[in-house]
Amino acid sequence: MNSIPNDPVMLLSYANTQLRDNFANLDDFCLALGLGKAFICDKLKAIDYSYDEKLNQFV
Repeated sequence: MNSIPNDPVMLLSYANTQLRDNFANLDDFCLALGLGKAFICDKLKAIDYSYDEKLNQFV
């Protein structure tokens, strides 16, 4: 498993960059990193961000 930032704000930046540059959707991102989708979504929900499928980013 790749190391991801623990800090939610850094994770937000990391996730959105990865989604923009390398992955077609959140499912592919999570699968590649071996992470549960709920884990990422819950961590970013704590700072009031949620995944927008249409934009393929957390907003």
